Amino acid sequence: MKEVGIFGGTFSPIHLGHVAAANRFYDALALDRLLVIPAFSPPHKEEDGESTPEQRLEMTRLAFEGNPREIEVSDFEILSGGKSYTYLTLRHFYSPQVRLTLLCGTDMFLTLDSWKHPDEIFSLCRVALIRRERENPATEEKIAQAKRLYEEKYWASLLDVLNDPVEISSTAVREKLRRGEEVAELLPPPVLSYIRAHRLYGIPDGK
Repeated sequence: MKEVGIFGGTFSPIHLGHVAAANRFYDALALDRLLVIPAFSPPHKEEDGESTPEQRLEMTRLAFEGNPREIEVSDFEILSGGKSYTYLTLRHFYSPQVRLTLLCGTDMFLTLDSWKHPDEIFSLCRVALIRRERENPATEEKIAQAKRLYEEKYWASLLDVLNDPVEISSTAVREKLRRGEEVAELLPPPVLSYIRAHRLYGIPDGK
């Protein structure tokens, strides 16, 4: 059975924290293949309106270009259009020959019970939690409560991906870009070059 990881997100823009999480996910679970899937329109977030779905897809491809792992950037949700519901993506990639594992950051993990058809999500995949920030005791207690709920209500298969968090947010990156601040330490070089070439995120002229 092939081990296939699913890592979805808005990726607006994709940054080095995303890349580090993807690499750690791949290595920790000894995946045969990792699908990184930019959302067309995420149900749980407002779109920033500062980049198109196609531009986010291209930036995501640039971020993983040359990565030695079997990482594929999928256009499935971009081509599907509409709201990008996780259960539909999992249904598309599910096969008896593969075991799917969905990667979730803390915020996503804590809200899984409110997603569309959570029962189907848990039946189609394992869920792996990766902390992209250093959590405090109160958040860890919420995580423990969520784990108990998912295991008891959905018979969920849950994993922890141990990780040294890279604390970067796309929102903070966009704000820095708008202010003309240096972001070279936050973005893969090809992604930063693309943003500059296409004048995305309100980047000032001359930057």
